[in-house]
Amino acid sequence: MWDRAVSTKLWGVALLAASAAFAQERRARIDVEHYKIDAEINHRTQTLAARAAVRFLPLEDNTTTVAFELNNALNVTKVTDDKGAQIPSSRYQQDFTIRLSFPQPLVKGQATTVIFDYDGRLSGQEESPVYGIRFVSIQNESAYLLYPGRWFPVNGYSTDRFSAELNLTVPAGQKVLASGLESPAQQSGEKKTYSFRFDRPSFPGSLAVVKEGPGTVVKSEGVTTTFYFRGGSAPSPAPGGAQSLAFLYGQEAGKIMTHFTSLFGLPPYANLTVVETEANAPAGYSAPGVLFLSPRAIGREVNTRLLSNQIARQWWGTLASPVTRNHLWLNSGLAAYAEALYIEHVSGPAALENEMRDAAVEALTVDNVPQAQAARLEDYSPELAALTGAKGAATLHMLRFVVGDKVFFQALKDFAKQYTWKSASTDDFRKVVEAGAQQKLDYFFIQWVESSGAPEFKLEYTIFRTQKGFRAMGKVSQDLDTFRMPVDLKIETEGNPEEKRVEVVGTSSEFSVDTFGKPKAIQLDPNNRVLRYSNPMRLAVAIRRGEQFAEVSEFTDALKEFQKALEASRNSSLAHYRIAEVFFNQGNYQSAANEFRQTLDGDLQPKWTEVWAHINLGKIFDITSQRDRAVNEYKQAERTKDNTQGALEEAAKYLKQPYERQKKAEQ
Repeated sequence: MWDRAVSTKLWGVALLAASAAFAQERRARIDVEHYKIDAEINHRTQTLAARAAVRFLPLEDNTTTVAFELNNALNVTKVTDDKGAQIPSSRYQQDFTIRLSFPQPLVKGQATTVIFDYDGRLSGQEESPVYGIRFVSIQNESAYLLYPGRWFPVNGYSTDRFSAELNLTVPAGQKVLASGLESPAQQSGEKKTYSFRFDRPSFPGSLAVVKEGPGTVVKSEGVTTTFYFRGGSAPSPAPGGAQSLAFLYGQEAGKIMTHFTSLFGLPPYANLTVVETEANAPAGYSAPGVLFLSPRAIGREVNTRLLSNQIARQWWGTLASPVTRNHLWLNSGLAAYAEALYIEHVSGPAALENEMRDAAVEALTVDNVPQAQAARLEDYSPELAALTGAKGAATLHMLRFVVGDKVFFQALKDFAKQYTWKSASTDDFRKVVEAGAQQKLDYFFIQWVESSGAPEFKLEYTIFRTQKGFRAMGKVSQDLDTFRMPVDLKIETEGNPEEKRVEVVGTSSEFSVDTFGKPKAIQLDPNNRVLRYSNPMRLAVAIRRGEQFAEVSEFTDALKEFQKALEASRNSSLAHYRIAEVFFNQGNYQSAANEFRQTLDGDLQPKWTEVWAHINLGKIFDITSQRDRAVNEYKQAERTKDNTQGALEEAAKYLKQPYERQKKAEQ
């Protein structure tokens, strides 16, 4: 569900970014209230020229220095106050900030306005605030400028809410899409100016420039969604033909909006605009009323996971947002859990359980940083996604278990309502849930938000016969001294199974359960409600970590993690398969073949490892000029009748024509 790559290099970048994140917390001594931005986009030169008037309130006495973040590709020509007096400024490329030095201390709580004049080229090739992700790009006939790209001066990134007025000038024949109330466009010669006003404190300031036209309008479930996908698409199903992708997305968007409205209350916008960006842009970005999706994420069929996650951020981001980046789980976790809830709505409770198992694995790949210290991690990093998205979702799923569905879902509505157009902290959220649950939940949030780590349970019990039946007495042990959490027990008997909830407190908790039928077995946490370690979980976590390293070609670290997986289960076909993949990518074909054979001799979990092990053995034999043996493997792959990820088509392809080794770029 949160499939993102990680590497030691990225981890190093994240640690370096930690100092910048802490610096942001220290310098966030102002509250930006409003922007008035006049900007012109020149597609021919791929440049932006802008003037941004920023009104803010100092939050401390004697403030003389204020920092704003601005994309390094943009050059500030001058900074003035609202009376035209110039304000000295310094540029710091290492953390892409502009630091203003005021001649006189600013008065706490008194509105101050500064005006930035700046320009620069934004072709998309410039250094991004987040390495490898393109948040701003101006091309020949299109452009997009997203808030994370810092194309205007930003303070308190993703936490300091603001209102805005945007006046964007583009060549005639082009159209600007942005958040807020749009005024009629004004044309002057070969240029056209689009104006938007957003009066609520939120995160407007992301925009796209597209060819002038109506877009593809889709109505579904009372929701109107307008799409600007490239390549053209019909606004409705073509008679006798396939439905357009935009139409299918629109149908799904309406269903998602309707379901989330039933769970969270009214959204900030009843209708949406969806814009296609570029391949190197973030997979998805949610601005007020506008979603930006990259073509690689849009795919060839509806990406329901991405769409539901980004639509959920209309509530958890646009409507309510974290007061500081240490509370990011309130955004990312709620959006990720909303994604899982929609999958539950479409496919049933079993699908949700599968989602939450995946989330638990992803969450435990980062087990040494508490969610309450998320500001230590780099924005958009895999570690941040695992900590605030996956673990945030797992935390919410556990909270739902602790307080019950009725209280939990009412709390989500109450939270969205109480913090509409506001910032909130974890304590704010906790108090809302406590009010509905009529119980203190400090212990829960201390364990899962403020602390790191997860328990590993051990169960011991003895069965006694009583006058009325049987009694099971035992204890639950785990190694976290401050741990407290209700945990379910399922007692399998000769009759109907019985369940009991046990309060696990500290390292050892005793229990006693009376049953009519003789207990045959006792399961602890049978429905996997608690984020915890076990041998299967350690196996899954080690494999996931190894996959993350392998995805960015950190093969040595990947092999170390896969070896840890084999320590948890020597018979794991998936661990052997992943090791084989690493050897194959390194060109170590003998070792790869050995591991693919081990895959076939293992537990064959998941089932697809069998068909793909045969296919990859066939490729190895083709590479080493053993065509007969290769053909045999491809035929064995076909006999499995498993077409996971197009396996049967792959086998058929290489039965017709031998596989050829792919040449590396440096060869």
